[in-house]
Amino acid sequence: MTRITILIADDEPEIAELLALHIKKEGYHPIVVSDGKAAIQAVESNAIDLAVLDIMMPEMDGYEATHRIRELSSMPIIFLSAKATDLDKITGLVRGADDYVTKPFNPMELIARVNAQLRRSMQLNQQATAAKPILEFGGLSISYDQRTVSLYGNAIELTPKEFDILYLLASSPKKVYPTELIFQQVWGEAYFEGGNTVMVHIRTLRKKLGEDKNKFIKTIWGVGYTFNG
Repeated sequence: MTRITILIADDEPEIAELLALHIKKEGYHPIVVSDGKAAIQAVESNAIDLAVLDIMMPEMDGYEATHRIRELSSMPIIFLSAKATDLDKITGLVRGADDYVTKPFNPMELIARVNAQLRRSMQLNQQATAAKPILEFGGLSISYDQRTVSLYGNAIELTPKEFDILYLLASSPKKVYPTELIFQQVWGEAYFEGGNTVMVHIRTLRKKLGEDKNKFIKTIWGVGYTFNG
């Protein structure tokens, strides 16, 4: 049986040790580090399945660590932070995290979120084993297998969530996806107040696609979004 390894990066030893204890109880293997640079080194030298990162860490903060990790892996990343405003949460998700948990936290809730992200990641990996066609629309090319996007031959760097939203919409051009369905499909969670999260991701996605020149994603007011392919 393949061992599942969870990276924990937090400069508060008590929190890191508590989380590592619950990770072990769940049957997973924890790797604990105390700063962002050490987190990158751990990813480079180990097969990590999921990372739990604090945001405010020495040497390198969680935002920069996530950016560097995304250059190496599409593993699920959960931010664990004392920054608790809605803006903080949205910023964390836009910067590449898959989930956001605020301190103080319930360890069992965090473990439940870890399990949910691992299930979703495994499902995506299983789906990726079946080759999918490259989607092409007026200079826009989307490769699911390679998880790459290019526009008129120029590569566009997307976060995992931005890619998943784009591929979901582009897979069924003209179909209208309600905001709730996008959140459920991409984040793999029940929809509560994820509308702002989806909206922010759509906004950054449009900017990267050159919204001023290309109108690939159309807003259907009061409903959701559709791909204008």
